[in-house]
Amino acid sequence: MREDKCLEFKENIQSNTFLKTISAFANYGTGEIIFGIDDDGIIKGVDNPEEACLRLENKINDNLKPIPRYELDIGNDSTITLKVFESDFKPYLYKGKAYKRYDSSTIEVDRLELNRLILEGNNQSYEEITSKKQNLTFTYLEKELIDNLSIKGLNKDILRTLDLYTNESQYNNAAALLADKNDYKGVDIVRFGKDIDEIMDRNIIENISILKMLKESVDMYKKYYQYEKIEGTTRTLVSRVPENAFREAIANALIHRLSEASDKRCYEKKNIMRSRTRKFFFFALSCPIIFS
Repeated sequence: MREDKCLEFKENIQSNTFLKTISAFANYGTGEIIFGIDDDGIIKGVDNPEEACLRLENKINDNLKPIPRYELDIGNDSTITLKVFESDFKPYLYKGKAYKRYDSSTIEVDRLELNRLILEGNNQSYEEITSKKQNLTFTYLEKELIDNLSIKGLNKDILRTLDLYTNESQYNNAAALLADKNDYKGVDIVRFGKDIDEIMDRNIIENISILKMLKESVDMYKKYYQYEKIEGTTRTLVSRVPENAFREAIANALIHRLSEASDKRCYEKKNIMRSRTRKFFFFALSCPIIFS
């Protein structure tokens, strides 16, 4: 047995670092902390486990805001298993900070993650929040729906079916993402030459419908990574990179970044994807998605 995302060992109850892990489990997923086992998985037990349970309860109740749902169980080997349940009233904070598990470690969440937890605790998502702009138009969305679903035109009933209105009949952020014009940064696509100091082509796609962002990104891909090959009487379309893989990478970048943050200053190096075969850069909200 080893530590993982849902399991942590503590040799004793002296340190308060386990409180960070309680925050992580309550915020992101049920897990267990077993006291009386060292980092190597060797069982040592806890002295006077009944009294230790009372001390653990006091530490949790005094330091976690709000207090999550948990259970304490004393084993026959004098270990104490603390089971923390993912709970509804997020975020669960220890000393004013929220935490999450990263493999077998516990780390503090960034500001975007904290905002997401706050929304989740209020039973909301970013898309459901009322948009700051209400003078939205949907010409491009209407065209796509007409072409793909054969509707006659876009109306309020369809917009409601697509959940683009709040309960107060105002446009939400999902509507703003699909609107013809908005304030969201999108994708910065760069094709490099022999190195990153040689820019052969570039297309900055922003402040337009997320559907149009996706189309223009794919058009850039087709310009450089698809060509026709003639063999005898047969003409074949060749893709140097699978189109579906490219489309999915761009769609994931747009959805992941745009739908959760309006902060245009966002920059997270951890959101980097690499492929060693192609020379393209993509930036979603200034967060690089790299194919180099």
